[in-house]
Amino acid sequence: MESLLSKYKLKPNCYDEVFIEEEQYRSEYSMMDQLISKMDFKTYKSLNEEAKLSFLNQGITYALYTATESTETIFPFDLVPRVISSSDWEVLEKGMLQRNKALNIFIHDVYNDGKILKDKIIPVELVKSSKHYVKEMEGFSPVGDIYCQICGTDLIRHSDGNFYILEDNLRSPSGVSYVLSNRVTLSRTLPHLFQGKLIHPVSQYPNELLRTLRSVSPQQKLDITCVLLTPGQYNSAYYEHSFLAKQMGIELVEGGDLFVENDFVYMNSIGPKKKVDVIYRRIDDAFLDPHVFRKDSMLGVPGVMKAYLKGNVSIVNAPGTGISDDKAVCAYVPDMIKYYLGEEPIISNVPTYICERPQDLQYTLDHIEKLVVKPVDMSGGYGVTIMDTLSKAEVEEVKEKIKANPREFIAQPKMMLSTHATYIEDENSFEPRHIDLRTFTLMGKDFSYVLPGGLSRVALKKDSLIVNSSQGGGSKDTWVIMDPVHADTHSHSQSQSQGHGQNQSQSQGK
Repeated sequence: MESLLSKYKLKPNCYDEVFIEEEQYRSEYSMMDQLISKMDFKTYKSLNEEAKLSFLNQGITYALYTATESTETIFPFDLVPRVISSSDWEVLEKGMLQRNKALNIFIHDVYNDGKILKDKIIPVELVKSSKHYVKEMEGFSPVGDIYCQICGTDLIRHSDGNFYILEDNLRSPSGVSYVLSNRVTLSRTLPHLFQGKLIHPVSQYPNELLRTLRSVSPQQKLDITCVLLTPGQYNSAYYEHSFLAKQMGIELVEGGDLFVENDFVYMNSIGPKKKVDVIYRRIDDAFLDPHVFRKDSMLGVPGVMKAYLKGNVSIVNAPGTGISDDKAVCAYVPDMIKYYLGEEPIISNVPTYICERPQDLQYTLDHIEKLVVKPVDMSGGYGVTIMDTLSKAEVEEVKEKIKANPREFIAQPKMMLSTHATYIEDENSFEPRHIDLRTFTLMGKDFSYVLPGGLSRVALKKDSLIVNSSQGGGSKDTWVIMDPVHADTHSHSQSQSQGHGQNQSQSQGK
């Protein structure tokens, strides 16, 4: 019987996650033999269809946008997991905690003393010209001085084998629901893969998220009311909003479900009004409060910012954290780490040219054919331009846009994202496809947590470096191999956690 991977060809000048060389697996992928030894393409295709049906039945979808329309589609999922060694994960976890600690200190500093700006480590004009700078946050400190309780950081592994950070997502990082759904779907479709494997669980994330929300409540009490604020069912990430609210056992609300009275936030309900302590918002600042931001917003809650600034409710993540979403500001995170923590960054940024700086602008214009140009303020892969794919006329057009408004652009060298064996339905074969990794870090009042693994996103189009789901990308389950020394402890903790989760589920059902 022909092996599923017998015709798999490594992509030149790329780090392949699965193979050291053709037909020689990396040590953490020894389970691949177990996956393919008794399986042909017909069987694999059948299992792939089963996984797709599982996603459909669970309503695991997202909005795919084109130039003319948006359509709701099943989130593409590949059955071959991405595996991260325990040694690699140890470095990544420490790097995420270091980075998020520095980012929180930075945001607090910017809205209060502004030391890093006065010391000219970061240009004050760069920060305060950001579209996401919220003047109302000046002089205000949230509970525990934590602004970004939830952060999604995007990393890639370059052809040199090292991880690099592309950007941070601090306003409303999305995708964690797919991490949890991917694990459930894979365990149901290929349960034998997990037998005898020491893999970090991911199912505890909703409990850790709820713990994080409760920790930043303005009043610490037994009965803390948390809600998840969504723009509604037409939002591309609505599946995730409803999924997380259900998993945490909190109310999923829209703006019209909340109201402010005497600078406290309440939830409309049958019977006595219910005071809200923590709002996990999944809407942007601009729509949060029509009294402060966009006056035409029908999505937010009038008066919620006043209640927040008086310390009567917590908003997660805090308004104004988007200053660190700005890709130009992101380039300074290594400087933040050195300035605030006195440490060298554990994980390097992708080198970035900030077009607002004259020398960087000139370099970008002179070497633009070798670079990737990105708008500082867009997400989802939109606006990313890989310059060596354009015609001369198109290159000149991009150069003119940059020169007309350099503050709005950054440029980076073209990084060759690592590849991973991925099943391509149209070809009925496994081919190398570029992947990245979105990690999820939680920062509570007195604790922090990094979800083991995260969301491995896959560029399903051949040679594409754009992995975003909004651009047609898919995902894989992400395994982090446990350090055998700590495996017994993790196994015992997981057993207790699962028992607690079952009791919690039963009590909610009652």
